[in-house]
Amino acid sequence: MADVRRIEEGDDGDRHLRHDTGHRDRPDGRVLPVDVREAGGEVALVPVELRWYAIQTTAGHENKVRSLIARRIGEDARAEAEKPIRQALVPTQEVVEIKNGKKVNVERKIYPGYVLVEMDLNQETIHTINGIQGVIKFVGTDRLPMPLRPDEVNRLLGIEEAIKEEEPAEAIPFLVGQVVEITEGPFSDFSGTVQEVLPDKGKVRVSVALFGRPTSVELDYLQLKAH
Repeated sequence: MADVRRIEEGDDGDRHLRHDTGHRDRPDGRVLPVDVREAGGEVALVPVELRWYAIQTTAGHENKVRSLIARRIGEDARAEAEKPIRQALVPTQEVVEIKNGKKVNVERKIYPGYVLVEMDLNQETIHTINGIQGVIKFVGTDRLPMPLRPDEVNRLLGIEEAIKEEEPAEAIPFLVGQVVEITEGPFSDFSGTVQEVLPDKGKVRVSVALFGRPTSVELDYLQLKAH
């Protein structure tokens, strides 16, 4: 059975959270977790939606944060299918570097300073993640965590919808919603927010403030660095 959270009001007027079980059937026959909230005697069913989110961490503490999140998941007594936080990931890739005149394969973080978390976004999960040592904030706009697009998740997890014969797209180490600094070109020393990542072109669309107004510019990702 899936996780259902029922908000009840006690005799003293305090609201508290109780876990129960329930489910919601989809037209295609699949069963999804649901969030049941009781208000005014009526029950509202809200499907629990698992999405991937990026969180900014203290530099060099990505793996520690991932381990702490994994520990919290393990301490959650609910069944695996009912847990609102499912997994944490530090995306890496193998690259070739020259060390002492020799080529060596090393594993490098794709997004230094960030950890990806698969979870259902609600007050409980936001509070849990923000309370973990080393976490700075969720990536998003207007203080609202922004989920990663499915194509970003598929690329990071190594999932391909179809086998392509073309050269693989370049891994661009920036996320939508991330604040970056422009290091080269006419907008050098400007700061902006990533609007879109274009891996096929090796470019990033960034919003910068020009004359007090937000302006979208397309830049080579090598012209940017994390703020």
